[in-house]
Amino acid sequence: MRSRFAVRLRIAAIAALLVVSSASIGPSAQGAPAAETGIAAGAQYDTTHVYVTPGSIDAFVTSWEATFGGSHTQKALVTVTPTPSRTYSELVLSPVGTLSVFDYQTPAPYPFGAERTGWLVQNLDQGVRKAEDAGAAVVVAPFADPIGRDAVIQFPGGIDAQLYWHTTAPSYPPLDSVPENRVYVPAGSLHAFLHSYLRFTGGRVVSDDSRAPGQELGMPGTTYHRIRITSPFGDTVVLATDGHLPYPFGRELTGYQVDDLTATLARATAAGAQVLWGPQTTADRDSALLQFPGGYVAEIHDPRPQR
Repeated sequence: MRSRFAVRLRIAAIAALLVVSSASIGPSAQGAPAAETGIAAGAQYDTTHVYVTPGSIDAFVTSWEATFGGSHTQKALVTVTPTPSRTYSELVLSPVGTLSVFDYQTPAPYPFGAERTGWLVQNLDQGVRKAEDAGAAVVVAPFADPIGRDAVIQFPGGIDAQLYWHTTAPSYPPLDSVPENRVYVPAGSLHAFLHSYLRFTGGRVVSDDSRAPGQELGMPGTTYHRIRITSPFGDTVVLATDGHLPYPFGRELTGYQVDDLTATLARATAAGAQVLWGPQTTADRDSALLQFPGGYVAEIHDPRPQR
């Protein structure tokens, strides 16, 4: 996987660095690459927001790239919130997903840190209006950052996502596998969340299992409601539970598909990551939960052949 991706990533890293270094904001600039559906730009432009413990950004990036391959932009000390703050920021491009990594040198202003993803949209104001029309709340109104504009929205059930727009359109290579946004919602909020989320993302339900095996969440002998969704913003798995979750479930933001789970875990642990749960075999996948240096928890899985 890494060899196929290496050349494209070297090119993309140079382009991404130019984007991060850009500071001009002009009304006539193009906001995003063209997309065929709605306002989404593509799964490779949707980033998991990784907030690491202060001082650990280099260790995290090194561990992540040793596990999955990829490349990263130059670390920069910037303000990416509408109120004063300072964070080291780095974009990580990998074949299994794109990450925006933040190592705050000041306290992160509320509500930053609660948003799980950043979604690139072709028009920020249109994106905000669409979110409101879909029943989401705007918890951070649009604001300018060094390379564009941002806003934070919240879907029913308390799920935050950041919308962003770049003054200079980025260009990242397609992913080898599209990651899953892992969304835990209270069972009582499931209907409202789905109505809002599907309407905003233009997504469709791929599978709906109201009695998914609880062993997937470290709770053998129980069931929970699992819904898988695909959309122009990428893939999502919605996990509706009663909140009686053993650690570390609910702490992971994203699930990453790999070709060989065993080999991936070996690379990860050799690079300083810790296996928190698993590996576990279920009906359609082998999976595990990892914690990388800096505290980021991720689900890793490989698909099992269907019989």
